[in-house]
Amino acid sequence: MKNVIIEGNKILFNRAGELVRLTPCGENAIRFEGFPDGREFTENFTLMPIETEAVIDNSSDYFVTMTVGRAMVKLERRGKVTFYKDDEMVIEEMPEMAFEDGYRHYDCNASGLWAARETFKAQKGEHFYGLGHENSNMLDLKGCSFDLRNVNAKCTIPYVYSSRGYGFIWNNPAVGNVELSANRTRWSVGATRKIDYVVIVGDPKSVTETLTDLTGHAPVMPHWATGFWQSRLRYETQEQLLEVARRYKEDNIPLSVIICDYFHWTEQGDYKFDPQYWPNPKEMTDELHSMGTKLVVSTWPTINENSENYWYMRDNNMLMRTTRGSDRVFSFYGWQAEIDVTNPATRKYVFSKLKENYLDNGVDSLWFDEAEPEIHPEQFDNLIMYLGRGDEVAMLYPYYYSKMAFDGFNEMGISNPVTLTRCAYLGSQKFGSLVWSGDIPSTFECLQSQVKAGLNMSLCGIVWWNTDIGGFWGGDPEKEEYKELFIRWFQYGVFSPVMRAHGHREKHTPRSKLKEASGGGNEIWSYGEENYETLKNLILLRERLRPYIEKQMEIASEKGYPIMRAMFFDYPDDEICYTLGEQYMFGEDILFAPIVNQGQTVKSVYLPEGDWILTKNKQEYKGGKTYEIEAKIDEFVAFVKKGKSVIDCF
Repeated sequence: MKNVIIEGNKILFNRAGELVRLTPCGENAIRFEGFPDGREFTENFTLMPIETEAVIDNSSDYFVTMTVGRAMVKLERRGKVTFYKDDEMVIEEMPEMAFEDGYRHYDCNASGLWAARETFKAQKGEHFYGLGHENSNMLDLKGCSFDLRNVNAKCTIPYVYSSRGYGFIWNNPAVGNVELSANRTRWSVGATRKIDYVVIVGDPKSVTETLTDLTGHAPVMPHWATGFWQSRLRYETQEQLLEVARRYKEDNIPLSVIICDYFHWTEQGDYKFDPQYWPNPKEMTDELHSMGTKLVVSTWPTINENSENYWYMRDNNMLMRTTRGSDRVFSFYGWQAEIDVTNPATRKYVFSKLKENYLDNGVDSLWFDEAEPEIHPEQFDNLIMYLGRGDEVAMLYPYYYSKMAFDGFNEMGISNPVTLTRCAYLGSQKFGSLVWSGDIPSTFECLQSQVKAGLNMSLCGIVWWNTDIGGFWGGDPEKEEYKELFIRWFQYGVFSPVMRAHGHREKHTPRSKLKEASGGGNEIWSYGEENYETLKNLILLRERLRPYIEKQMEIASEKGYPIMRAMFFDYPDDEICYTLGEQYMFGEDILFAPIVNQGQTVKSVYLPEGDWILTKNKQEYKGGKTYEIEAKIDEFVAFVKKGKSVIDCF
């Protein structure tokens, strides 16, 4: 075919207004790049392409093909691309004009960047999963439209897995939109320099392995992080936090982690304890460590001129700037600027402060809140970062935020740090990012939605994920309906990658007492004596499950297989498994079906092929059927594959 240049394993194709580049990208993976300027350049963002052999056939006058393992792409003379798995078409471009013309669309902006979109044909019976987490209450994302942006309680990972047997990486950190609608699949952004995506063909496990190779492997989660984490909004003083840890110790309840939340600091941007309320951090951490408990401390990316670090960071261009107005982009106790973690100098400077004031005083890990970053109003085109304009690169912010911690801990000799973070991007897992789903409401409807959100996030390479047990806001520990929700959510927490109780409970501390109000009690004794025993037993169950969980964490690090995964991940040939959003596999051997409705005591559960053991009574069930399982408030529904030793934990 004319207008094609073949250079080794690379195909270059010129046409009016575009240069196309096709390259092998990994096992069964092919990358497409379209350059509207007609000039070839290399920008991988967070992708790590793997050198792979390809077979190229340019013998036809009408098309050229590239084959990489089971994947093949056909590029036609008119510009159309079609991808195949084992000679079966899986994804096909859709024209925007008559006569099968108009593939890919670019509009030049005044900034010199391009608005771009890529459209594919809708395929009958196709289902999509992934795209990070969002409170959509959808497992199958077919028929949905999603913004490509990050805000509180919404983390976009621009990747989907299709039931047709392929994964699709939209390798572009720009703000945009994706339509997975009935008439088309369309990816679009408002400010970019190219269209860039990768198609990986195969079953869920093989695609996930390639996705992980391309975006990065998570470390093996350290032992200390696999137990129970206690948090609330917020422990007001050093002594209050220690009293909670002592109570767990006295009651013989293993407490792996306790968290010191926000506004323990002197000023936003100071990165240190307020000595009025936290007089001796090293003494505090020493006592916690003697009880077998780690301390995690919250930080925000906000800063203002009252901070001791503000003027140095401002004068050295370490803060995000704006194209119009002042550089204040978030209001919380006055207007705040945000640190620019895409700048290497910022990352080095800020981590030095975190190390000096926290880590050198025995703090074990960090919690990066507001990590999207949160800005108001959400005018991404108004942001200027070290890497570029916000509308072009905004989704990279949480990636570099986590990289700051990972690089800093590595310099300290810690190779497997854990950083709790409110947002992530493609590849964040390799920095030890433990993503949580943000400030979500304390309702059964939200719990139902979170189960599906976690399964979608886990398919995107982010193997460490969790929620605020009980939801973040709106829960009253004195009300029976909330106690029920908390117990059901606590059961879900046992079967989450990390089990962490947190939330802004009602019965607040008056705002006049402290600079920032605190919520009510959120410890397991806050929910009544009878419920205390139930919650205690769930923590002890989690403790018994830790060897199993840690084995699954090793697999997650090696292969990218998520701990919490949709049923079709292990049973891709069972069509029913693609429809199940309220049950999932927890590792290789446990099937968990959370109770997600108020007053519910019977759960409908589908068991795939094989023999299964119900954990609460060790009764055996045959797979291939749906069963109605009773679960009173102090019971949950979980099955173990017959013959697996993890049954002994129950």
